Amino acid sequence: MCSKMTFSPFSVQVPGSTANLGPGFDSIGLAITMYLTVNVCPSSHWKISYIGKELQELNGEKTNLIQEAALLVAKEYGKELPCCSIEVESELPLSRGLGSSAAAIVAGIELANRVLSLSLSKKEKALIACRMEGHPDNVIPSLNGGLAISCYGDNRLETVQIHDLAVEMVLVIPSFELLTSKAREALPKSLPHSQATQASAVSNVLVASLLTNDWKTAGKMMERDLLHEPYRQRWFPDFAEIKQKASEHGAYGTAISGAGPTVICFVPKNSGKRIKDSLASAFEGYVCKTVMPDSIGVRVEQLSLPA
Repeated sequence: MCSKMTFSPFSVQVPGSTANLGPGFDSIGLAITMYLTVNVCPSSHWKISYIGKELQELNGEKTNLIQEAALLVAKEYGKELPCCSIEVESELPLSRGLGSSAAAIVAGIELANRVLSLSLSKKEKALIACRMEGHPDNVIPSLNGGLAISCYGDNRLETVQIHDLAVEMVLVIPSFELLTSKAREALPKSLPHSQATQASAVSNVLVASLLTNDWKTAGKMMERDLLHEPYRQRWFPDFAEIKQKASEHGAYGTAISGAGPTVICFVPKNSGKRIKDSLASAFEGYVCKTVMPDSIGVRVEQLSLPA
């Protein structure tokens, strides 16, 4: 049964994200100009349809993260969420390290916020998203745009946002998927204190360079990560070669995007297409794509339907 609450149709657009940037493990993320779009209309029953090749495997699924997030928000605020007809389209390939699940969570939170007229603050939305995702690196950029450096624990969240970013990115996307849970299995349960101290120093310099738009130094620090890339590289047979080729063509630095398997190269402004074309020629089994930082985050717009 659905409540009889009515609302005007609307659209939610959420940017994808790249996370970690090397040593910023589970804490640093950047919104990118690839999007999840969700069109929402009132309905007598729940209906979810998927458009585009990236999501075809989800057709036939009875629930998804968008609906789960929306229902969770409604429950937390003691509301009954009316049934919705949801049309989902995405530029974000699933399980490729580009924040597809985080974008879905953010879309679901915005859906509930709009339908139930909750007027949630950014902080309230962020805490719900972090509880669902488990860490802030993807969800905060998708919510707020730009680059986010965050600390989350015990339901407390602190974030520093950077929106003026003088950089472009080239994505090198493989055809295979890699589940985050599988990628995490490769990580050690602990690090020796001396190694943790060095990892912290690398991460600190990365953050300082990001805050000052010093992408040359940031690129160097990305490639000195000690927290996750050394343990995950076995999943990426061409990672070293992609990194070398990108460096030869002027990239600041190359990292595993999130848990992978996408590899992301940070490059000077106005050089993205040239470097993308070079990488596409060298690595024909991958899809190479140039993206920019998204500075806005989630957008909600009234949806105009045909008369």
